[in-house]
Amino acid sequence: MPRVVHFEIHSADPDAAAKFYSSIFGWKIFKWDGPVEYWLVQTGDGPGIDGGIVRRQGDAPAAGAAVNAYVCTIGVESLDETLDSIIAKGGDIAVPKNEIPGIGTLAYFKDLDGNIFGALQPV
Repeated sequence: MPRVVHFEIHSADPDAAAKFYSSIFGWKIFKWDGPVEYWLVQTGDGPGIDGGIVRRQGDAPAAGAAVNAYVCTIGVESLDETLDSIIAKGGDIAVPKNEIPGIGTLAYFKDLDGNIFGALQPV
């Protein structure tokens, strides 16, 4: 069965996006030395996927617009600490935290470019 193997974050300022995500989640992000402007994202060891950051080619998502891309959710040890870190670094809450019975506590956020992503503290 095919699996998701890579993600991309679109950003008007990839350097700022790299600092935002690495400072919150500890991801290793570095600019690729290839023929296109691209940042590689290493999210850690074990289960999960790695990805990239690419310069946005169009307009940023409008406030209140429907989600028009895949939304990635990151597993975290403490949703409250992650929420505080996201807000402190300029992110915003898109959907407040909710308890999902038998799964954990989930919230959705907007990064500096208005991209939506989730954070889940498993039970």
